[in-house]
Amino acid sequence: MNNISKKRNISTIIILAIVLIVPGFLYIALNKIGSNQYLKLPIYGEKVLTGKMNRKMGREIPDTLYHHVPSLALVNAKGDPTPFLNSDTVVTVVHLFSAKDEGLSKTLLSNLKPVVDRFKNIQKVKFYSISLNEKELNVDLASIQQLYAKDYPNTWFIVRPDSSIFEYVQKNFLIDAHANPDDTYSFSNNYLLIDTEGRIRGFYDINQNKEMERLQDEIKVQLVEEARNNPLKVEKK
Repeated sequence: MNNISKKRNISTIIILAIVLIVPGFLYIALNKIGSNQYLKLPIYGEKVLTGKMNRKMGREIPDTLYHHVPSLALVNAKGDPTPFLNSDTVVTVVHLFSAKDEGLSKTLLSNLKPVVDRFKNIQKVKFYSISLNEKELNVDLASIQQLYAKDYPNTWFIVRPDSSIFEYVQKNFLIDAHANPDDTYSFSNNYLLIDTEGRIRGFYDINQNKEMERLQDEIKVQLVEEARNNPLKVEKK
């Protein structure tokens, strides 16, 4: 019986040690190794070190200037100016299309609709479908707006530029777009995800499987990052 009691006592001591020591060890390990680590999307484009250092969470981090997409003058289906990337509180999804194209353009518009529907009640997320036809009659945009985006007037904007934007697209969106001799357009089959600072955080190729699911997931990831970085920032309307 004494041996049994001793074994029970030893077992009890071991269990108590585990209960007391392991949580403390895990806490220290998490703070030392995994503190403040969460999923962040990459930032695309050229990066330039300024030579300065920023202190964050007790650590020195090199100050970096990232590729930035500037605002652009766009026009909606009614011919009214539509702001694009002029707010520092909006996460933006954008893609190109041609109002006369029934192929890639139609697919890009159709495949975006479920994503827009998923985030239709989140005013922080905006979607822009930009037609490359800067001289297109507004009636063409109006028909596309009616077909795809009529249920999302505050979220999904069917727009065109007020002048040629090919240089802008190639320089800032980092994708290809150009006019062909036969009055058609060649352009990227990607959607872009742009954060509130105008930085490109994702490219999503419509030809690759499950890219639309990845786009939805990474919009959520970006919203979490924005909330962490700007917990007190009030959205501008």
